[in-house]
Amino acid sequence: MTPHSSAPDLIPGDLPSRWNASTPTADDVPDLHALRSRHEVAAKGRASAGPEDTRSEVAGDGAAARTHVVVRDADGTARGWATAQDRAAGRVLVAVVVDPDLDDDTGDALAGALFAWAERAGVAQAQARGLAATQLDSGAFEPDARQQRRLEAAGYAHVRTWWQMRRPVTADDEAERPTGPGVRIRAVRRESGGMPDAADLVAVHDVLEQAFADHFNHHEETFDEFLARLRADPGHRWDHWWLAELVDDGAAEPVGALVASASLDDDGRTVGSYVDYLGVLRTARGRGVARSLLDAVLTDAAARGRSGVALEVDADSPTGAASLYRSIGFETSYVTQSWHRDVVVG
Repeated sequence: MTPHSSAPDLIPGDLPSRWNASTPTADDVPDLHALRSRHEVAAKGRASAGPEDTRSEVAGDGAAARTHVVVRDADGTARGWATAQDRAAGRVLVAVVVDPDLDDDTGDALAGALFAWAERAGVAQAQARGLAATQLDSGAFEPDARQQRRLEAAGYAHVRTWWQMRRPVTADDEAERPTGPGVRIRAVRRESGGMPDAADLVAVHDVLEQAFADHFNHHEETFDEFLARLRADPGHRWDHWWLAELVDDGAAEPVGALVASASLDDDGRTVGSYVDYLGVLRTARGRGVARSLLDAVLTDAAARGRSGVALEVDADSPTGAASLYRSIGFETSYVTQSWHRDVVVG
């Protein structure tokens, strides 16, 4: 393997002898995906992110909002990887992956350097937006005490827990279910060329922004930012967007939205559906809108021959969403944590 050029300015502090840091390119994707998989297996027992996710983040449509650094040892093996993603105004997503095969002293030192680099990258992103401060938002799998220790050492605090839930698709899901009273569920309209109707996309964005305004850690996202981020997902599909409307005397008012994506296996084959967003306006809650949207994605997954539908839910959600999911067969498959640190932009 050809050694990468040294980039010591990317990592504050010293690396072990003959280790180097560089900005990854498409050529680094296989090694970074292997590193991420090793980390996920060690942290929660199995890998979940696919190779196309890594490719999109590093060298594909998702790269524009992200800054990366990869650290390789003297033999050229990728041992560490950090990412700072400009997620929304005032919020930077930070991901630090350290090879679990490293001893704790070496791994801890590398993690510290990567978190310090990510802070610098996040501050630069906030400065580009003209902000005086920003939130660094990172995370860990619940069983991963090692990552949690490193987050705490880097000044982060555990602020939230999330349940990653999944439900298998069954034969019963093939039949469409009745919606809540006065509720109509429809797919986002498509124009003659196959592209989605612009007004429907704006309606989805508006509903979700309003629905999540009172949720934990919501940061307003512009329509363009929202659309670009979702389209960068390798599993993005325009025919996985739904609107819920309340219909009164023929007039339809958008009150809920669900955006899903296709879940891919390591060979790029579609195996499931993932609910990226499910939001209902406060004024329409309690009328069966969320359940009707979930029924729509389950029926769609059954029609496509998929094995299951997955989603994430806030363990402390005030809306009772987790109870709804459990009532229709969703079960927690693993648990993640959010860790935050607020930084002032100098």
